[in-house]
Amino acid sequence: LFNIPLIHYFVFRGPPSATQNIPYQNDFSNPASVTSDFWSSGGHYRVVDGWLLSPGVKNNPLWLKAKLPQNVAIDFDVKSMSAEGDIKVEIFGDGSDHASGYVLIHGGWNNSLSIIARLDEHGLPIDKVGELKADTRTRVENNGYPVQVGRSYHWRIERRGGLITWFIDGQKYMEFNDPNPLTGKWHDRMGFSSWEAQLFFDNLRIELL
Repeated sequence: LFNIPLIHYFVFRGPPSATQNIPYQNDFSNPASVTSDFWSSGGHYRVVDGWLLSPGVKNNPLWLKAKLPQNVAIDFDVKSMSAEGDIKVEIFGDGSDHASGYVLIHGGWNNSLSIIARLDEHGLPIDKVGELKADTRTRVENNGYPVQVGRSYHWRIERRGGLITWFIDGQKYMEFNDPNPLTGKWHDRMGFSSWEAQLFFDNLRIELL
């Protein structure tokens, strides 16, 4: 009996509300936009000196209340104030759960590894999984270019069809070509996140491609 409300939530819940439209821009000059334009199940996200702070939220993303189109470009500035780096963003998730879509991590695992992950940031590397199916959990990896503490990076993430391309400071950094791209009402949200690192985000811009 105690579990009935929880079972009901997971079985019958619908997608989160979408009150914002694409194209979308936010320079976080208005602190109130953190609650009006986004939502999170945990973590004290807030604006500090014009930046959105993600203060080590243990993988509780701050989800934008907007539906992403399949072909989209997402731009923002980001900096980590922690030696472990670990800059983290989620795209094409369900707007509620961590790793429900793709997770992009710059300088994860104590600033030793960067990845684009599909459904599980701890999944096997893509060259070890064989055929990519709808529920395959995998990732592509890059061991270079660790995060510098306090340095502001400009990210641009593009998805065209099943191809995700990640640029840092105007240079192509990584790609993930998904033959079964995550799409639909449970794969159409983006969110800022963090694990234990103190991350700052700014100048978010999302546009259709």
